[in-house]
Amino acid sequence: MMVTVNIPDELAVAAKARGLSLEAYVQEILVQQLARPAEPQPRTQEEIRAWLDSLAQFSDKIPPLPETISREWLYQDHD
Repeated sequence: MMVTVNIPDELAVAAKARGLSLEAYVQEILVQQLARPAEPQPRTQEEIRAWLDSLAQFSDKIPPLPETISREWLYQDHD
């Protein structure tokens, strides 16, 4: 792939200071940027509300907890 960009003088100076060609330095920067996880974007209140509503969508199907939780209740599905 061929990409043409205007390179700021500061970038060329930084590459020279590291003993790299400008091309190698730009490739290094791109690799570092691609290796970082993407920063999460801030969500609007409407998006947060929709997400919370989707989490609670089937909450009416969850059985209520007993008043006291016993060992037998915890392991009721085990033999």
